[in-house]
Amino acid sequence: MTTPLAGRSVALVHEWFGDTGGSEQVFRRIADLVPHAQRFVLWSDPGVTDQGLRESWLARTPLRRSKTLALPLMPLVWQTLSREHFDVVLSSSHAFAHTVRLGAPGRTRHLSYVHSPARYVWSPDYDGRGSGRLLALPRRALQTVDVRLSRHVASYAANSREVRDRIRRFWHRDAVVIHPPVDVDYFATAQPDDPVAQRDYLLGVGRWIPYKNFDLIISIAAAARMPVVVAGSGPQEANLRRHADRVGAEVTFEVRPDRARLRQLYRGARALLFPVHEDFGIIPVEAQACGTPVLGLRRGGLLETVVDGATGHLVDSTRADDYVPLLRRLDQLDAAGIQAHAKSFAAAEFAAKLADWIEAECR
Repeated sequence: MTTPLAGRSVALVHEWFGDTGGSEQVFRRIADLVPHAQRFVLWSDPGVTDQGLRESWLARTPLRRSKTLALPLMPLVWQTLSREHFDVVLSSSHAFAHTVRLGAPGRTRHLSYVHSPARYVWSPDYDGRGSGRLLALPRRALQTVDVRLSRHVASYAANSREVRDRIRRFWHRDAVVIHPPVDVDYFATAQPDDPVAQRDYLLGVGRWIPYKNFDLIISIAAAARMPVVVAGSGPQEANLRRHADRVGAEVTFEVRPDRARLRQLYRGARALLFPVHEDFGIIPVEAQACGTPVLGLRRGGLLETVVDGATGHLVDSTRADDYVPLLRRLDQLDAAGIQAHAKSFAAAEFAAKLADWIEAECR
């Protein structure tokens, strides 16, 4: 698929760059559409294998090891990233990347794909990482800076209706909704060496950080007296292991499973537990591509990715006991229908909608 950006100088901009996050997957798909673009990031985390990422001067400081401490400096970094001018800037933003300056006023067209306005700054009630004492004082100032430095953005795309509503509420701008790409075909296709799916355990997948509620996932499994596999990695690992012992849950921790293993885990699970207020949530779509239903929180992106009563069940609660009765109703859900629903989030759908947006804004 081609975009109308051939022959134009293009900059692609992302926040800090990890190796496995959903926003990084989106950035890679955008880069596939505009392969000739220069790619800028604040820094790359250890283990990142992507080539051609141009890091900011922040990467040469100890602050690259602390996103919380670096956050107040990020708007300044994006304003001083480079003196180069580009015809088009495409930013992939979940903090301050949409404020970047890489062009001349009136000449550069800046489009921004938004995973969320900075949750640390705008939504600390969703994400406790932004509610600490270090950010309490500068948060209001950062909100003002965030709005003022982003006025040059010509058009926004949001990864969900949830994020579009935040953009309207916080930045007083509108946005087109383009759901992120999910590699549905990969997860929907069983391999000959995959074990037979017994559907005899629950599954939690993601980063082991507080707002992902893995402690609640473990508590749900304990309340249901079912084993649970917790797949991912993160700083909460020791706390989660202690919590599992405390509630008497049968937990298997899978640290950093590769994609092939993750597909096996999805296909073997009774249900994916996802009691999280997420902006969109690629993981629930991957699970549904495997025919696995989702049991999650009736908020945020799950309202767009899960059909309540058809591809999973949604709950207005963060109490473990409220999830248990719904586990008994999973047999009523059709695996083929769950997989068919997931296809609407395929990467090809994202690429087509992104190209249409770019063409409409840059013709």
